[in-house]
Order: sequence, then C-alpha cells, then structure tokens
Amino acid sequence: MTLRLRYVAGVSPSKWLRVWNDLRPDLTLEAIVVEESEQLDALVAGEADIAFVRLPVDAEGMHAVALWEELAVVVLPKEHPLAEAESLTLADLEGETLAPVQANPAMTIELVAAGTGHAIVPHSVARLHRRKDVVAIPLTDAPPTQISLLWPRERDDADIQQFVAVVRGRSAKSSRGSADDPPPMKPAKAAKLAAAERRAERRAAAAKSGDGKGKGKGKKGGAKGGRPAPRTGAGAKQRSRRRGR
Repeated sequence: MTLRLRYVAGVSPSKWLRVWNDLRPDLTLEAIVVEESEQLDALVAGEADIAFVRLPVDAEGMHAVALWEELAVVVLPKEHPLAEAESLTLADLEGETLAPVQANPAMTIELVAAGTGHAIVPHSVARLHRRKDVVAIPLTDAPPTQISLLWPRERDDADIQQFVAVVRGRSAKSSRGSADDPPPMKPAKAAKLAAAERRAERRAAAAKSGDGKGKGKGKKGGAKGGRPAPRTGAGAKQRSRRRGR
C-alpha cells in the first residue's frame, strides 16, 4: 500500500518524508515532483492522493490547506546594472526585457543567464535553480505566491489526515486548520530575510576571495598571538605582595 504525493518545484518535502517514515513504516510515501502546469493532473486522474500546489489552481472538489507564502524575486544576469541592489520594486524593472517563460523554470533562468532578459519567480524556485551567473533580488511590492496542500474530498481518510497533521506539525484533530494557526510569513519580512541572505552570500564570497589576508595578526586589544596583555598598576603590585607573604 502506498500514499502517493505530488509536489511542485520549490517545495522540499524531505523533512516530512523522514517524519512519515518513522511514524508510518507500514505505509510507503511515494513523492514525485511535477511541472507547475501539471500539478493537478495526477490528483484529478486519481493517480495521486495528495499534492503540494502553487496557487492559483481550480480547487473545486478538493480539500485545501494554505501553508505558506513565497516571496517573489527577480532573476537578473550577474553583470546587470541592477544586480547589486539589496531589493527592487516593479517600477525599477520598467523598460526591462522579460525573458521568455518556459514550462521548466530552470530553462527560464538559463535564458536569463544567456542575456535574454529578466524573470520573476518565487524565491524558493530561484534558490532551487541557483547559478553563479545570475542573481535573485527580492521584489518588495510584487504579489507573493501561495503554497497549499490539496487532496480530493472523496479521498479524505485517516491516512490523509495523518499526513496533513505531519505537515502542519499539529495533532490529527486540528489538521484541517484552526484559528490559532500561525499566519503565512509577510512579504516584507520575507524580503528582509532574502536580503540578509544575499548580504551573507556576498560576505562569504568576499572572505573566500580574501583568504590568506590578515594571517598572523594578534587579536584586538591583546598581545601578539592573542594573549591578553600583562596587567600593571596598583592592582598588580598588591597581588605581588600577597604572593610574597
């Protein structure tokens, strides 16, 4: 017996798979990534039991649980004049060419790297297809995307509810959602986190390029080799008299 899961690129189900394997070794969880354009096909055809989808989709006849929002980022060639910005707005991109959108996001980003234009994608997708020749910059005023968990109403059994509970980190009784569930991360906060991540990447790259600089220097405020400087003054003299008693 198998529980069949489908998920779109940008969703990383591995942590839930580990929990599920420990919790239900008797029920194998089959997880397969699908193209965003085909994210509902397996559910509708009865070839999958539950799916992580990126809205908007036609969820008629489905149970749906909203999980989290994804920050939108713009992917630019690394040599683009805006590539050093911490964050951008949609107005900053006016007049900029949009790269041809492909069914596979990796191909869209490859076209960006080739200089055909820019692409606006969820942050999770940009991270999944990260390349050295492009950058992903938060768009502070672009609408976020939403990840939800969907399953057919007729396939609403204890196994499905248990998996939903695992994903939510809640008991099975509250797995469909309740008023005390935390709201999705706000786009502004997500943008700050993404900008901080970019700064950390730059610092790491700068540190790597500067390997070997500053070696052999002592720590600030101490003697050579990082040892603290010897104490002098009345306090030191008083301790010397004590040791001489």
